[in-house]
Amino acid sequence: MLVQADGQLKTGRDIAVAALLGAEEWGIATAALVVEGCIMMRKCHMNTCPVGVATQDPELRARFKGDPDHVVNFFKMITRELREIMADLGFRTVDEMIGQVDTLEVRENITHWKYSKLDLSAVLYKEPHSPYSTLYCSEEQDHGMAEILDWQLLEAAKPAIEKGEKVTAAFNLKNTDRTIGTVLSNEITRKYRAAGLPDHTIHFRFNGTAGQSFGAFNTKGITLELEGDANDYFGKGLSGARLIIYPPKTATYTPEDNSIIGNVAFYGATSGESFIRGKAGERFCVRNSGANVVVESVGDHGCEYMTGGRVVILGSTGRNFAAGMSGGIAYVYDVKGKFAENCNPEMVDLDPCDVNDKNDLYTMIQQHYDYTGSTVAKFILEDFDNQLRHFVKVFPKDYKKALIQKAGGVIEKAVKK
Repeated sequence: MLVQADGQLKTGRDIAVAALLGAEEWGIATAALVVEGCIMMRKCHMNTCPVGVATQDPELRARFKGDPDHVVNFFKMITRELREIMADLGFRTVDEMIGQVDTLEVRENITHWKYSKLDLSAVLYKEPHSPYSTLYCSEEQDHGMAEILDWQLLEAAKPAIEKGEKVTAAFNLKNTDRTIGTVLSNEITRKYRAAGLPDHTIHFRFNGTAGQSFGAFNTKGITLELEGDANDYFGKGLSGARLIIYPPKTATYTPEDNSIIGNVAFYGATSGESFIRGKAGERFCVRNSGANVVVESVGDHGCEYMTGGRVVILGSTGRNFAAGMSGGIAYVYDVKGKFAENCNPEMVDLDPCDVNDKNDLYTMIQQHYDYTGSTVAKFILEDFDNQLRHFVKVFPKDYKKALIQKAGGVIEKAVKK
């Protein structure tokens, strides 16, 4: 295995210490950004970076004064210092210094009341090892890729990939089956690029408990339908596929009162749709930028840093909902009137639903019912005009402002014509 270290690494000495502690890879992010010109305003998610590093605004991007050569010189400085330290310690290669903690000593001049009492003996302990083994990664780890379920999916999907034929198949799942559909999506993307396949080309049904990242990065043309439950990162990076999940038909519990998927579902999703018959965990749809999702309850930090897409929540939410949400729209079914207490209002408004929302909501809830048989969806649909008043529209303020300005521009052009 490879050990990676990161966190405030800025100098060759930092790299040397990390290597002596056992790290073979080093993440240098913040320092490199600062060299590019970042001034640490912490506005990356708001599209308002004043130095043009993390923004899509043309006016702000024009302010970017960074130079790639500055970053190159920065890393040359780090490696030069690292080589000097290696020479002082007598190491010819980086591999030789990995894990050699016996060359590190605790400073004796520490006067801080807290730091002076730290006992680092366990960190600086060097485990005895055989002269026939190494302290650095010298063997490739077998990740069991030859045994993953996706090879079966890929074989079943060959007629769809090669000839565009519609394909359906069924498989059983266990919780060690992770990233279902990702290898398949990779093959589709290799051939068809971002266009993927036509909708409903591939429809795979699963039964059981899915491991982490079910449907991760799945592309257009794929529908994955799971009767069971799933772990964390459900739909991570979803890229056009449709994911459906509902409890076993033999389940005796009430689905809307029980969790069916784990935390961090749809992290970084860009497109596609999903229908979830049950509750999701924390950090639902964080950084979602284009997926449309229906779920029946979520935990804390839902829709955090969301920039696009539509999310319909047919139940309660946890605290800090919509923190940093700058785009997209969420609809929350707030029968008890407690949602405002759980929402972070810094960047969003809580509005009633208008006519356009009514049509979008009805369509998504109808799809949810069609795919999952949700009794919650059925109840709302049968009394929709009355239940609509319980929905709260979570509308990012800047996104609303942009839509109003855009609509005003269209009207202005129409008047001029």
